[in-house]
Amino acid sequence: MRNTAKITTAALAAGALTLGLSACGADSSDTDGPLIVAASPVPHAEILNYVKDNLAKMEGLDLQVKEFTDYVTPNTATQDGSVGANYFQNKPYLDDFNKKNGTDIVPVVTVHLEPLGLYSHKVKKADDLKSGATVAIPNDTVNEARALKLLAGNGLITLKAGVGNEATPSDITKNPKNLKFKELEAAQTPRSLDDVDAAVVNGNYAIESDLKPSQDALVLESPKNNPYGNFLAVKKGNEDDPRVKKLAKLLTSPEVKKFIQDKYAGSVLASF
Repeated sequence: MRNTAKITTAALAAGALTLGLSACGADSSDTDGPLIVAASPVPHAEILNYVKDNLAKMEGLDLQVKEFTDYVTPNTATQDGSVGANYFQNKPYLDDFNKKNGTDIVPVVTVHLEPLGLYSHKVKKADDLKSGATVAIPNDTVNEARALKLLAGNGLITLKAGVGNEATPSDITKNPKNLKFKELEAAQTPRSLDDVDAAVVNGNYAIESDLKPSQDALVLESPKNNPYGNFLAVKKGNEDDPRVKKLAKLLTSPEVKKFIQDKYAGSVLASF
């Protein structure tokens, strides 16, 4: 069952943290000052730091990168102005976040895709999962649905026809292996691999945990027509900030595409 109280608590904690950021950080609304961008450590902050160290100076961009390990704080910090932008999420997740939190954050430019994968320390193939096996899945609305769609697309379960980005285990119509699902915060899924039979893990958390999606995943999302590309995002009205425009240009440059290809070897895919 999705834990609403947990999400609320996380949001409150995020609010407290962003107040601290606001007190000690630069004013993100000052277009002559540095652009502070909130990002997940891998690969988002790594890509941003590549831009900062190699490309930003030639565009006259003062870029600062703030790392966060959760999926709440980057948006709350962007909404309240503690940071000027964020880079960590996909459109279905942002749409759900805006709807539930009354925020008005918008995408600027899509940069990459991190394919979602099913991993296991106990079996080598998805078909080897035994009857009654436990599979960990992310517990936030969009990533849970995405995980279930991955399993359904590979024949492990069948979902109700027409189910969208709010699918939960209750929408499973066929479960031939009688799989059991353990719903965890997305960041916890790779850490659960010793305790469950398999886990569906977001690409960034897989890479942080030394998993190689292109090699280690039992099944992996296809990039074809995939709606889950990760993008640079800002609070609505800040799309024309000249600093944001400079960063958007750099994030979709040939240099960044080569960096992604060389560093991640197919575990992260450039979307431009």
